[in-house]
Amino acid sequence: MSRWKELPAELHPHVHQLIVRLRRLKDHNELSTRQLATTTGYSAKSWQRYLNGRSLPPREAVDALARAAGDDPARLLVMHEIAAQRWAEGKADTNADDPEDSSPPAQPTPTKQQPYGRHLRAALTAAAVVTMLSVAAALLLAIRLTEARAQLAQDHRHAVPTGPPTVSESLVPVIYSCRLEQRDGRWHANLSPTTDILLSNTHVGLEVAEAQCLLHRAGTAPGDIDGVFGPKTRRAVERMQKQNGLIVNGVIDPPTWQALREATPK
Repeated sequence: MSRWKELPAELHPHVHQLIVRLRRLKDHNELSTRQLATTTGYSAKSWQRYLNGRSLPPREAVDALARAAGDDPARLLVMHEIAAQRWAEGKADTNADDPEDSSPPAQPTPTKQQPYGRHLRAALTAAAVVTMLSVAAALLLAIRLTEARAQLAQDHRHAVPTGPPTVSESLVPVIYSCRLEQRDGRWHANLSPTTDILLSNTHVGLEVAEAQCLLHRAGTAPGDIDGVFGPKTRRAVERMQKQNGLIVNGVIDPPTWQALREATPK
């Protein structure tokens, strides 16, 4: 397995999560950067930058790596879309703080109508940005829910439901069964073995259901075990983090996963 350099600390967690996932695919399939260059069409130096967090890989590069590794690219592309938004926000903040990138504004020709026109243009631009962000968020959530429904339909036959079946084409949430057991001193609900995937509001899927089972076992019940990270789940995470002396942020990060898998019910 490759000895990876530590990723830059300033990377947003969603960007960090995408790069770690790409590294695992490369290692699992024993691919060198030269082999990646041959199979994806992106140079070995480019892949070194992507996998060390110095630049964000293009969407096409992520898709090509997934296919080269024999993995379904749909989930990786959703992760890339989120990471691209965070990457762009980080670059915008950096440029805003760098005086060398700022050039003095051009001096406009004074007119009586100028203040009104300038404020109107700014308001219209802000409204357009808000609308675009709202549409993008709605599309992203729809993609995540569609992906989750396909995953739930595939895995539901392996689970014993705790109540009447609720899976339908209208995407009514599934109620999962928590098959809790302790292995090597760690608790598992047998829905996902993850210990490092970041989970927060709007996330859905088996990883969320695993966390909900462990939260319930730890004494901070999140409500239904439905695989949907909503307000109840966030409040349960915050209570669990507070009880275990962790940073209370409502996000299931690696330290929170560790506490969940080792927790003793309060």
